[in-house]
Amino acid sequence: MDSKHGKLTIALRKTAIGAAFLVVVVLALLWLAGAFHKKIGPAVQGTPITSLSGRPVGGARLVFVRKIQVPRVESSVGTIKAVHEAAVASKLLAKVVDVRVIAGQRVEAGDLLVQLDDADLKARLEQSQAAARSARAARDQAKIEYERIAKLHEQSAAASIELERVQSALKSAEAELTRTEQATTEAQAVLGYAAIRSPISGVVIDKRIEAGDTVSPGQVLLTLYDATRMQLVASVRESLTQRLTVGQTVEVEIEALKKRCAGRVSEIVPEAQAASRSFLVKVTGPCPAGIYSGMFGRLLIPLDEEDVTVVSRQAVERIGQLDVVEAVDENFLRRRAIQLGREFGDDIEVLAGVREGEQVALSNPSIEGVP
Repeated sequence: MDSKHGKLTIALRKTAIGAAFLVVVVLALLWLAGAFHKKIGPAVQGTPITSLSGRPVGGARLVFVRKIQVPRVESSVGTIKAVHEAAVASKLLAKVVDVRVIAGQRVEAGDLLVQLDDADLKARLEQSQAAARSARAARDQAKIEYERIAKLHEQSAAASIELERVQSALKSAEAELTRTEQATTEAQAVLGYAAIRSPISGVVIDKRIEAGDTVSPGQVLLTLYDATRMQLVASVRESLTQRLTVGQTVEVEIEALKKRCAGRVSEIVPEAQAASRSFLVKVTGPCPAGIYSGMFGRLLIPLDEEDVTVVSRQAVERIGQLDVVEAVDENFLRRRAIQLGREFGDDIEVLAGVREGEQVALSNPSIEGVP
């Protein structure tokens, strides 16, 4: 009997300990949750609850959120290319003696780019010049002989057949002189082909040969382009092409430079690409510094106007990752997170957060130009 009573006592004791432990855990959780902290009432020292999340308008400078009309545009992607690009090729089969330029180098029209071996061409020119001198001497001798026989013929001291012979010899000598002079001109021209010069003022973008290489006629050695005249070649779908005309001024956006520039539609290729049903449109014009052939760009095609909600950029603050404004709400300024869009001069588009007609405070009213 005593054994049973002892076991029961031990069981009751374990149960009591477990219950006490559970109560301690529950109390600790309630304390961590703030159940035993003093709560803030609806007012703190007489201050209205509405002022806890804002501040009085006071003397804050206010501006209205308003709507403006801006042209609606649609973009077409394209590639920047040079209006004038030149491929410099060889006209001779010869060895490259010297290459005077590297890729990226600026050159002027007429600058020497590549020098080919011209030893045999110089020898050929000298041979032609020697032949021309010989032909000139033969022509001069034939002319003297003709004049002598002509005088004798006038005095009836020479037969007509003799006059005809020297006249024919003179014509033959003159023809030979003309042939050798033309051969000299040709030899000079061919010799000029050995010195390959820049056809335009521009930038070297591709160099395909080195000194010691042997080049053949028609082989492209260098490629140049005129960096002062660039164009955007964009693929425009056929429905938008109807809104463009040659000579029209449009905007081009260069994403890498984060800049826009105005251009003129120079060409609309009158043939649609079957796969995309689009036309190639070329836009030329002044471009920002740092633009290169092959860069990505967008052609901004103007459509109808649209209403855009904007606010002064001087009313927008950047806090962490959020753009906020202080909007007027019941005579208090309360911060609101907003979503921004495009920029229009001193204004910026608001996609969400405030509505047209609401007032917001300028975050920096001392900026020059703020009324």
